[in-house]
Amino acid sequence: MNIDHRELTAVATRIFTAIGCAQAEADIVSKLLVTANLVGHDSHGVARIPRYVEYCRNGEVVPNQTATATFENAQIAIYDGNKGFGQSIGVQIMAAGIEKARNNGIAMIGLGNVGHLGRIGDWTEMAIEAGQVSMHFVNTSGAGMTVAPFGGVESRYATNPISIGMPNPSGEPLVFDAATSMLAEGKIMVARNKGVDLPEGALTGSDGSPTNDPNALYEKPSAVMNSMGAHKGSGLAIMADLLAGSLGGGGCAQPGVTGLANGMLSILIDPNVFTDASFVQTETTRFTDWVRSARPADPAKPVLLPGDPERNTRMEREKNGIPLDETTWRLIQETAASLNVNA
Repeated sequence: MNIDHRELTAVATRIFTAIGCAQAEADIVSKLLVTANLVGHDSHGVARIPRYVEYCRNGEVVPNQTATATFENAQIAIYDGNKGFGQSIGVQIMAAGIEKARNNGIAMIGLGNVGHLGRIGDWTEMAIEAGQVSMHFVNTSGAGMTVAPFGGVESRYATNPISIGMPNPSGEPLVFDAATSMLAEGKIMVARNKGVDLPEGALTGSDGSPTNDPNALYEKPSAVMNSMGAHKGSGLAIMADLLAGSLGGGGCAQPGVTGLANGMLSILIDPNVFTDASFVQTETTRFTDWVRSARPADPAKPVLLPGDPERNTRMEREKNGIPLDETTWRLIQETAASLNVNA
């Protein structure tokens, strides 16, 4: 079924208001979840609503929190997210980072002890709107450690996404946003809801053999997720965990922690402080034009830059609605009904 993004946002907002979020927070969380669906990142969209409500009921995420700075100077700030919603806390700490970068040229923002941060490209795009370059490294120090290191069959860390954004005043901005695992965990959740198999190589079963059954990740003993690009993705995941967990202040992945806790390290750069800021703009345009000019393998499929698939998907889904499988929509409806919300 396809659902209009405005109607879906309204349903999500009513659910988060019912679980205790103030109107402003419910609006932010709902908007960013639906935006994830709009740009094709269904793994980080409204399929997360039942989980988010469960987190609140278990006390793993607390509505209406603000981040607390545990260290701060002109260019650096480290925040404790106080178990708040990742979307609302993320807006707060990114606004602080953008201001620091605007005043000083560069800023580093660390965040720990926060709920699921959603689609990390949201924070890249927030910096782009301010005309800034940004890099974001994310980890999980608690629940959600489902990825095995290269050569291993036991999980040691989470999907640890990395996002990098570059403004492009003469064209579309560039937004790279990807998990370091072969698939984001949410994509496996969506595949389970749809009842479809996973691509080959996504999971290794508890017996050490490959499996494409999404249910295997949620069984006991569970399968483990594999890194993208074998040892290269594994190396990126490990470095992202160290950057987000140690420099970011929230801690790296560790055994025995059952609650949800995301961490993020963000680096923001404002090109406007450079003596020749126009060089950044002209080089960005020149290089992206050069990349796009490559002869495509399939004439019907032009060469894409980071951010193009999301823009294309958004145009289509804003027009035709967001596709949701029956299981995902049923789970959202059941969650709404449990809160006496009409979905």
